[in-house]
Amino acid sequence: MPARLPSWAWTTGLTVGAIAAVTVLAVQADQGPHPTATSAKPSSTASTQPTPTASAPVRVPDGSGTGRRIVYSLGEKRVWLVDASEATRRTFTVWPGTVSPDPGTYTVSFRNPATTGSDGVRIEHIVYFAAKSGVSVAFSNAVDGASPPPAASGTQTGGVRMRKADGSALWAFGTVGTTVTVVK
Repeated sequence: MPARLPSWAWTTGLTVGAIAAVTVLAVQADQGPHPTATSAKPSSTASTQPTPTASAPVRVPDGSGTGRRIVYSLGEKRVWLVDASEATRRTFTVWPGTVSPDPGTYTVSFRNPATTGSDGVRIEHIVYFAAKSGVSVAFSNAVDGASPPPAASGTQTGGVRMRKADGSALWAFGTVGTTVTVVK
């Protein structure tokens, strides 16, 4: 007949096991989320919306830096989330505002969970990274998941809109201090 362990031994064993499990989960969380790559395009509800091409590249543009970063191509209207090992974790098309940042390297400076955009649309996952001509430039998505309406004549908007799922992925990836590289 096997010897019976005292109750304090069971408690100590369970505590050690729980601490080990929490440590493993904390290390995994500290390394950040790992969204999967997608080539999904935003749907357009108006014919005046920019329509991304079906043959959009999935390779990160040359000259976009190294290391963990967000890459935004003005010409391709596309964003890449690139991890520290240079692997693309997700890529997707976007709808740029009327004010675009100049090509260069920026840093995520502020995040706002939700607000109303300058176009009156409720938006969420707002990740600010640049300013130009007095207009803040930020990634975001519409709360209802709709594509943005065409900007009214003369309205300056710095929002770079994306689909809701892409906005959630960028929000999880783009913490304050994350590098954002803007290319042509």
